[in-house]
Amino acid sequence: MNGFVQEMTNGQKVIKVFNHEHAATEGFKKINEELEDANFKANFYSIILFPVLGNLGNINYAVTAMVGSFLAIARPDLVSLGDIASFLLLNKSFIQPINMIAQQITYVFQGLAGSKRIFDLLEEKPEEDDGYVTLVHIKKDSTGKLIETNDNTDKWAWKNPHHAKGEDLTELQGDIQFFNVDFSYVPGRLVLKHINIYANPGQKIAFVGATGAGKTTITNLINRFYDIADGKIRYDGININKICKKDLRHSLAIVLQDTSLFSGTIEDNIKYGNDQATHAQVVAASRLANADGFINNLPNGYQTVIKAGDGANISQGQAQLISIARAAIMDPPVLILDEATSSIDTYTESLIQTGMDKLMNGRTTFAIAHRLSTVQNSDAIMVLDQGEIIERGNHESLLKEQGVYYQLYTGGLELE
Repeated sequence: MNGFVQEMTNGQKVIKVFNHEHAATEGFKKINEELEDANFKANFYSIILFPVLGNLGNINYAVTAMVGSFLAIARPDLVSLGDIASFLLLNKSFIQPINMIAQQITYVFQGLAGSKRIFDLLEEKPEEDDGYVTLVHIKKDSTGKLIETNDNTDKWAWKNPHHAKGEDLTELQGDIQFFNVDFSYVPGRLVLKHINIYANPGQKIAFVGATGAGKTTITNLINRFYDIADGKIRYDGININKICKKDLRHSLAIVLQDTSLFSGTIEDNIKYGNDQATHAQVVAASRLANADGFINNLPNGYQTVIKAGDGANISQGQAQLISIARAAIMDPPVLILDEATSSIDTYTESLIQTGMDKLMNGRTTFAIAHRLSTVQNSDAIMVLDQGEIIERGNHESLLKEQGVYYQLYTGGLELE
């Protein structure tokens, strides 16, 4: 009921544009009638139950008094009038809470229904994490040896306490390799098949293909939102299953297709990527993403409060720029761009392209894009179809092959 009303409220413009008012109204009436019927039945049974239980209590009280009186007269040696009075008092005290429950029976069952949903949520199994490799700050001594430190040096290393050679520190570089990876959301139905990817530090890897080809799924495997069914993924030579999820995700920055902003100021939303960042760093990240211009034009600049946590007082493109600045302030070695410019018009896209190139410079980048113009400068382009990589190479080599990528680029095929 609440979900339907929320959909109608949020989708008023769509309903009006498509002249769907009558169908929406009829749908609301149907659900409302079902709710009315359910409430009527609940109240009806509650109203019946209360007098039934109340009268049963009264009958029980009367029967107890009659039987007790008879025994007091017939067998005064067994039951006295004081015993009867005490028992009747206890009887009434016992019946009273039952009558109170009968009065509130509707609310009791509503509470039970609500508590079931709460307990179902509480009983959900938390995300399992069996990794033991952690991310630590490092510095280098005069010989170039890595040394762990508690200082914020902006240099990181993987700490592996079980390293076979006893060298427990591996410098974080952003080398990610997929070896014959298979994945399925449902056992037995593979979504990705035999995926092999070799992303050296600083390289830009692009994924193109139709909707449902598996582009986003690949990036979800890198940050272990899902675990693979078969094969291996190595990060700087380390199996990612051995890396603690928190530390793994700390080394990645991601710009999603659907922008999520939170209640608070614009600066707070940008600092979500690094809560220790200074205002100067926030401004620098915003300039890198070309978000600084529109932010300064807002009434309160970086202290502008985003309404209701969904950015209702800024455009969708501006929200996307904020999310790009949020990724920039993390300064990560690996960057994932899932349709990062999907909500940005062509003019705005041209403004941020230079900033995006600066952001990707020196970082291993995985980019998903429908606009092929945004991936032409990639070191490698992977063309996916039904979970398999069917073509790979740079822009020029794929055009020479005149395969699927060539048809996409020349307009023979369309990305959905």
